Amino acid sequence: MSLLKHVGTIGGLTAVSRVFGFVRDMLVARVLGATPMGDAWQLAFMLPNIFRRLFAEGAFASAFVPLFNRRMNEGASEAERFATSVLSLLLPILIVFGALAMIAMPWVVGYFAPEGLERDPEALPIAITMARIAFPYLIFMSLATLVAAVLNSLSRFAAAAAAPIFLNLCLIVALVYGASLGDGVLARRESAMWQSVALSVSGLVQLVWLWFFMRRAGFRLHLVAPRVTEGVKDLGILIIPAVFGAGVYQISRFVDLFFLSTLPVGSYTYLAMADRWNQLPLGIIGIALGTAILPALSRHLGKDEHGEAGRLQSNAIELAMLLTVPCAVALFVTGSAFTRVFFSGGAFTVEDALVTGTVVSGLVIGLPAYVLVKVLTPNFFARKDTRTPVYTAAASLVVTVGLNIVLVPRIGVLGLAIAGSAGAWVNVLLLYAILARRGFFVLPARIFWRIARITLAALVMGAALWFAMPYGEGWFTGEVLERALAVGGIMLVGLLTFALAAYVLRVLDKDTVTRLMRRQA
Repeated sequence: MSLLKHVGTIGGLTAVSRVFGFVRDMLVARVLGATPMGDAWQLAFMLPNIFRRLFAEGAFASAFVPLFNRRMNEGASEAERFATSVLSLLLPILIVFGALAMIAMPWVVGYFAPEGLERDPEALPIAITMARIAFPYLIFMSLATLVAAVLNSLSRFAAAAAAPIFLNLCLIVALVYGASLGDGVLARRESAMWQSVALSVSGLVQLVWLWFFMRRAGFRLHLVAPRVTEGVKDLGILIIPAVFGAGVYQISRFVDLFFLSTLPVGSYTYLAMADRWNQLPLGIIGIALGTAILPALSRHLGKDEHGEAGRLQSNAIELAMLLTVPCAVALFVTGSAFTRVFFSGGAFTVEDALVTGTVVSGLVIGLPAYVLVKVLTPNFFARKDTRTPVYTAAASLVVTVGLNIVLVPRIGVLGLAIAGSAGAWVNVLLLYAILARRGFFVLPARIFWRIARITLAALVMGAALWFAMPYGEGWFTGEVLERALAVGGIMLVGLLTFALAAYVLRVLDKDTVTRLMRRQA
């Protein structure tokens, strides 16, 4: 299957999930707003998700997929035994970790809670209860990640890409019920509590969904007595450094939580709402590309097909930049327009939306870098090298923390966004420099100049959007039809301008499309 088709399958279903995610966040903004309960929900939601993305998604998948693929080359029964041994050891570890987290939750929430929430004698216990209710989501989704990794290794991408849709559907149902309770403080508390319940339920639903499709693919997993087999030992050796290498973005989220705890109430919500706009292209493009190329790179390198591996890496970088650079420029210029159109209303004021818009601009500076990290790290993981990304991640974190110390006291939550973006670019530069120095990959000159043309076309589009923005000012917070027309007009200006600039600069031609559509064996 071609790289473009793989990415289209994963990215298309992820896009559906992100649309439901936008509906969810619009309801969260209106029902909970940038209030103590809004921040309490964001914290309860972030904690299991950070651990999930750090240990389960990034680190686990990066270490598991290459090992699983090698065993698939030996036969499906060998791969099945390996996955069964991993499942049987993973489950008790998750149960013990979950129990310890439940016990420690008062200290964890108290440490990361923003100043206003921490001093509220009524809100803080509710936030602790919400976090405990939501934390089983981590257990369900860690198991679901194992099943998804098996499906992805079998090139069955659709089921795993569709699973997050159930998360958003469960949360939307809880929010619709919460909206029916009214808009008082007590109603917001009950609504936030039901959100936590819905989060854990959604994890169970996703696990059942993926398990069904794994069984349908003819793959069977079952529980046996947990023991450390040779394969599990190999996985453990790879997964520990991969926690830092593949999970640099999530580690930086822990850093964000620490600095957010020093800011006023509302800061959690501003960052979470802004990150939704950053996660839309990151999830559709970055995660899709990283998921699609890791199994293919593992196969090519396992067969010593280094030329094919280099071609795949080049195509992935080119496609990533073609899709993310225009997104980053557009969101940098129009972020405040989109946050006002989609989020302002109810408990979320226009001022809240404007602050969120500035944070969007800071986050998307690093959008191409976040995607490139996901595109470059599989080149290391496919070679069973999970240590090198540890060192680049450490350098990235040093930059991020240093900039946070300087920027957060001066410009607040916007400083977090800018620091994270700068750290991501440091990570990309180091990853690429190491690949090039070792002779694993050097970006062809034609791809470099094509990226330069993509960037120039995106800047032309950004200039057009900058001049167009004032014409929609009165409509961004108007009635539904006015908002729709305003955002539609902005999008039309951006699309037409970029298409014209890309045509003039020959960003895409027939040869490029044909090359991207070539099969990735």
